[in-house]
Amino acid sequence: MAEDTSRKRTVRGRKIRDDREAKQRCKARKKLARSVSKAKTESEPSGKSGGTHTQRTSEDDLLIDPADAAPEPFIETDAVAAVRDRITGWLAADQPVHLIGPTGTGKTALALSAAAARGRPVVLCNGDKAVDTSALVGGYSGGERYEERDEYVSGVSKKTQIVRDRWVDNPLSVAVREGATFIYNEFSRSDPAAHNVLLSVLEEGVLERPGKYGADRSIDVHPEFRVIFTSNDVEYAGVHQQQDALLDRMVGVHVDYYDAETEHEIVRSHVAEKQDGPADDDPGRTVSDEEIETVVNATRTLREELPIVVGTRAAITAAKGLSVFDDWDGGEAAAGRTDGGQIQFSDGDSDDLLADVLTDVLGPKVAGTEAEIDGIAALQRQINEVLRD
Repeated sequence: MAEDTSRKRTVRGRKIRDDREAKQRCKARKKLARSVSKAKTESEPSGKSGGTHTQRTSEDDLLIDPADAAPEPFIETDAVAAVRDRITGWLAADQPVHLIGPTGTGKTALALSAAAARGRPVVLCNGDKAVDTSALVGGYSGGERYEERDEYVSGVSKKTQIVRDRWVDNPLSVAVREGATFIYNEFSRSDPAAHNVLLSVLEEGVLERPGKYGADRSIDVHPEFRVIFTSNDVEYAGVHQQQDALLDRMVGVHVDYYDAETEHEIVRSHVAEKQDGPADDDPGRTVSDEEIETVVNATRTLREELPIVVGTRAAITAAKGLSVFDDWDGGEAAAGRTDGGQIQFSDGDSDDLLADVLTDVLGPKVAGTEAEIDGIAALQRQINEVLRD
């Protein structure tokens, strides 16, 4: 009889251990399911607020280390340093800075360089017509659902289902909370209504997050938080006139095209970066300083003569384009440059390589647009006329 009792106790003990192991496996499965659900909701766009959230696994992914934010290459001539010093000076005075100027003048690079110089994290946001308030501050991104089972009382099973909405902060909220430098690139392309939330940030030092539940609906602005806006001039397509109440709270720094020496250095640095790239990336032939000087002077002349925007970016692209061709002597062409910075060619060939390259670079600005130049052929004729004037 004693042996039977001992045997039964042994069996019962094994059963208890088996039950405990089963519960542990069940808990592990629940924990895994919750972690998968959390990762999924973090990577999905908002379903409640209707905002346009960036897909990411963490809000901290929006924070850029200042060392990584610094643009490469970045040329610091006296002209560039003077503009950047104005930006960093206003930021030190706790003033939002608005960089205004034509496309291709390096506004974004200046903003990134000034932000990196502060040594604070950087958050970058790009303006677009689809940007609304929730795209700036955040919104609820799906929900987190799981069940809790209570089976501690024998014969009684209690099940509780819990659903939690999950809030995801977007760029402005992250920057405000972490004291980052918030770069709002091309902000005038966004609807002005999305920017009403910025008024309390810049004036009262409080960010209101519309639609959020609970006591943390607002965030106190970190004392190291700063803002740099960039935008094109108001005559550019797709640009919205922003509300005076917002413009009145920022200072404007106009960024124009640099002098010839600075543009030459900028173009040279970008071409050198291309030629010093990975070995499996064919960089083409080396573009000489004389050729770069010729391209820069040509684009500067075209900037004055053509009714389209000819920025420094066009000169960079043209110089990179020349690196893949072998039949142009830029040094010889540069020798024929007039004091006005224009290019003179000894032959009368209208399809000179430089004109072809510049036509390719500037062609998208007239093709299918309402530009004053009637088509690509007319653009090339004007380029040839300007270069041979």
